[in-house]
Amino acid sequence: MKIIRFSEFQQNNDLAALDGARWLIIHHQELDRAAAVLFHSELLDILVGVDHRGAKILDGLWQRAVHLILADSKHELTDEQEIVRRTGINKVVLDSINEIEDYCY
Repeated sequence: MKIIRFSEFQQNNDLAALDGARWLIIHHQELDRAAAVLFHSELLDILVGVDHRGAKILDGLWQRAVHLILADSKHELTDEQEIVRRTGINKVVLDSINEIEDYCY
């Protein structure tokens, strides 16, 4: 399974870098710069995961394209089901230790 990080995509800013990818991983600090690639990921049938550890989840349009979010219970004072309900993201994981790739399916 091919997993590409947004930071890797940004190095050459070429959509061809996404060819064959199953997952695109974006760090929460990159969300503002990732709007265009989020749109294209839906067209290319690429699942999107956001590593949101280190900050509270701020709701936004970006959530519509996200399939997996890894959050930190230090910042989210609720459970995973409540975050699913609030954000509409299918898979929410509260884990401050493991990497987001551990939860890609």
